[in-house]
Amino acid sequence: MKNHFGKTCLGLAAALLAGCGAEEPAGRGDVAITTWGEGYIEQEIPASEFEDGWTIRFSKFLVVLGGVRIADDAGEIGAEMTTTKLFDHVAQGVKPLVTFPGLEAKPWTKVSFEVRPAGDDTELGEGATAADLDAMKQGNFALFAEGEATQGATKKTFRWGFGVPTAYTECKGEKDGRETPGVLVTNGGVDNVELTIHGDHLFYDDLQSPTAKLRFDALASADENGDGEVTLAELAAKKLVDIDPADGAYGTGAAGDVNDLGAFVTDLSRTVGHFRGEGECFAADPK
Repeated sequence: MKNHFGKTCLGLAAALLAGCGAEEPAGRGDVAITTWGEGYIEQEIPASEFEDGWTIRFSKFLVVLGGVRIADDAGEIGAEMTTTKLFDHVAQGVKPLVTFPGLEAKPWTKVSFEVRPAGDDTELGEGATAADLDAMKQGNFALFAEGEATQGATKKTFRWGFGVPTAYTECKGEKDGRETPGVLVTNGGVDNVELTIHGDHLFYDDLQSPTAKLRFDALASADENGDGEVTLAELAAKKLVDIDPADGAYGTGAAGDVNDLGAFVTDLSRTVGHFRGEGECFAADPK
C-alpha cells in the first residue's frame, strides 16, 4: 500500500518506520489446497442424470494429483509442489493435498496443477492404499476408475486405467460470489482451494460441447464377448461411426484424431479436474 499523502510524510514515527513515500509491507497469508470427488464419486451417479437410464457406482476412483504451482501475472512463482499424491475419491470427504504458508498478500492469478502417472515421488493421500499405489505405478496410470453400471436387471462392470498426463492451467473459480482467477492471499488469512474431481465426465457424449449428455448404452454395447465387463480394449474396437445414432452423437469437436470409444473415453479422462467446484481450467499436455 502506498503512502496516501504523496511526497509529504506526516509524523516522525511513520518516517522512521516506512521512509518517505516507501511501500508499506503487504503482509503474508496461506493457501490450503484440498481435493474432493463429490457425491457422484462417493455415492453414485443416479439414473436420472443419464439420458439412457443407467446408474453408475464407483468402487475405486484413484487420481494422482500434484504439480501445483501458484504464480502472479508477471509469472513470478510464489509456491510450488513438485511431488504428487494418490487419492481414492470414493473415500468420503474433502482431502488435504498441500498447504503453502507465508505467501505475499496479493492476487496470485496463475494457478495450475497436474494429474500425472504415479512415480517414485508419489505419496499416499487419503483413501488410497499401498496396494493402490503399486498398481498405479505398474500400470503407469494417472487415473483409475473401477465400478459398475446398472440399468434395470442389466449390469456392466469396468476397470479403466488412464496414463495420459494432463496439466490444468489458468484455473479460475467462484470465490465469495465472484469468478476469480487463481487465488487471493490476504494478510493473516487462508484461501482454501478445492481441486474438484468430476467423475461423471467419463460418460459424456461429446468432448467439447457445453450441452454434452451422460450416456452409457454405447459403452455397454462395446462388450463384444458378453462377459459383463466393458474393457478399454473393447471400447477401442468400437468405432464412433458404428455407434447407433439412438445411443448418442459422440461429437469430437476439434479432436480429429479420436475415432473410437477407447480414445474418446481416454480424452474425457483429461477433463475431470475442476477448480473450486465448477470452476474451469485449461487442460493441456504438461510442458
